[in-house]
Amino acid sequence: MRNRSLTGTVLPGMGAYLVRRVMWAVLLFFVITFATYVLYFVLPTQQDRFVRRTEANPEEVRQSLQLNGPIYREYGIFVWNIVRHGFLGRSFVNREAVTQVIGDAAPITVSLVFGGALIWLLVAIPVGVFSALRPRSLLDRGVMLIVLLGLSAHPVWIGLMLSYFLGFKLHLMPLGRYCSVFHPVGDCGGPVQWAYHMTLPWITYSCYFAAVYARMVRATVIESLDEDYVRTARAKGAPEHKVLRRHVLRNALLPVLTMLGMDLGIAFGGALFVETAFGLNGLGRTVVLALRRQDLPVILGVTVCTTIAILAFNLLADILYAWLDPRVGIRQGSGLNEPSPEILSRPHALVVPSQRAQTFS
Repeated sequence: MRNRSLTGTVLPGMGAYLVRRVMWAVLLFFVITFATYVLYFVLPTQQDRFVRRTEANPEEVRQSLQLNGPIYREYGIFVWNIVRHGFLGRSFVNREAVTQVIGDAAPITVSLVFGGALIWLLVAIPVGVFSALRPRSLLDRGVMLIVLLGLSAHPVWIGLMLSYFLGFKLHLMPLGRYCSVFHPVGDCGGPVQWAYHMTLPWITYSCYFAAVYARMVRATVIESLDEDYVRTARAKGAPEHKVLRRHVLRNALLPVLTMLGMDLGIAFGGALFVETAFGLNGLGRTVVLALRRQDLPVILGVTVCTTIAILAFNLLADILYAWLDPRVGIRQGSGLNEPSPEILSRPHALVVPSQRAQTFS
């Protein structure tokens, strides 16, 4: 019993686990940014052709980006400027700082991604749970039909249909305008106007992910309902709502947490379609415009910011998953087969069950 009581205590290895995850995230950051730097700045042999002669001098661009010398030196200076000064260079087109360009576009994309994530979770979790509790029923079949439509329809098409019917025909929603929460412009600003103008983009953005998560929640809940610990809880007379909340949902939502950490980072790239459909000047439209103009510092800056976002979300998902699920291996003792240090110090406690039975007999 003493060994069993120690299986849930947190080991000092929790710190080692976090250190390993952070080190892997830092290593991936260097690998991705170095590959991107080589792809955009080393492979093109003529940097002059990426600069508009009327707006910037090629020699000034070389000096500002330190494009002279070995590759490792250039990349080292580039990373040092990011870490020490937060400097990502200047645009080849208008000589504006890349950090300023990203700072103007990032709030729109962040608002779209996190607002859409909140909506698709609020829709997918209840729908998936109710569908799993009544499998093969009329509700389940109807939900799966809607999920199939959500997976099949393209976000641009959904956005155009919503804009046409709800915005153009019925005049219920605004079209093609972003209102900042903290920096209002005239009557466009504040939390109410921000949410009002972002409603259609959020709905459009969340359709695909809500369908994916609803299917996954349904599958994991159905699987958890057949587990032995659920049958045991019901046999002990636990109320159904407690069984569902404490035993089913807590285990069924762990894969959702893992996918959410990955999808939030990937969703920054998928926001391009929604931004295009509604005319939002977020990171997606910014990088597309930079590609058309061959504005390499802006492309690299957006890539660096997206990489940091993906690594941060994955790291946060790993930490939350390890905190919620003791099976990850960061807690002391993985079962009764791993004695505690106090038990290891007593030789008589290490008798195997058959020998212990013979001793008592």
